[in-house]
Amino acid sequence: MKKRSSGFKLFGLIGYPVKHTFSPVMQNAAFCAKGIDGIYLPMEIKPQALTKTLKEFVAKYMAGANVTIPHKVRAKEYIARVGSLSIAAKRIGAVNTITIKNGRILGDNTDGLGFLKSLKEDLSFDPRNKRIVVLGSGGAARAIVMSLGKRPKRVTICDIYRAPLNRLKKDYIKHFGSSRIEGIHNSSKKGRSELCERIIEADLLVNATSVGMKRSDPLIVDPRSLHKDLRVYDCIYNPARTKLLKCARAKGLKATNGSGMLLYQGAASFGIWTGVRPPVKVMRKALTREMRRRA
Repeated sequence: MKKRSSGFKLFGLIGYPVKHTFSPVMQNAAFCAKGIDGIYLPMEIKPQALTKTLKEFVAKYMAGANVTIPHKVRAKEYIARVGSLSIAAKRIGAVNTITIKNGRILGDNTDGLGFLKSLKEDLSFDPRNKRIVVLGSGGAARAIVMSLGKRPKRVTICDIYRAPLNRLKKDYIKHFGSSRIEGIHNSSKKGRSELCERIIEADLLVNATSVGMKRSDPLIVDPRSLHKDLRVYDCIYNPARTKLLKCARAKGLKATNGSGMLLYQGAASFGIWTGVRPPVKVMRKALTREMRRRA
């Protein structure tokens, strides 16, 4: 493959899997609307091939890329060694946006920004002085927790994996102190019981795991913990109605999927790559159309 010309630009989404994604439809609509000669493609990259892909393909042939499950933390670690990280990427500890500039690979993170904007618009929720439970401790969870910062009264992070859970808690304490954060390792009966108690006390429940992407996935929480004053945010957007969202809405709770987060993080990425104001209305329309088509 020849290196890209000065005109045409190649962008893409790096993840595994990526067949669920709506990002190409949304980003390509934005390029078309702004008259940018570029294309955005899904790139299914297995974990063991990530470093080679970033080094030998992305850095040589692409203008930019998004990074999704399960590569966000490892992408940050690689770029920290060979390129440059934004303040947001350093603080969050994960990268979802890559830009190639003058042959140098730059890592950024727009997930937190996208989440906060969607939280306000889609749930009318202000996190200040609220109790929030976040399920997961991977790239998306890191962006959410670190972007919430000192706003909540308490943030409870919960995961079945102890190491990433402890790392996220440690990083939060480093930046914001220990008074607002707690971690629950819920692989045991005791941990699951503690999680249930925290959800009952919470104002907001966020699912930042991939549990719910498959139709066969179980309901990620005990439905008895979903109380009438709770709001639910599921970062999954495909399927648009996960078991968690169906259960929450059946109980009359205000709940939303992650399509808003996808839209706003993608719009921010577009702006970083192009230096052009993102056509959010165009991107939203393309996203909505694709979600309806795949429903």
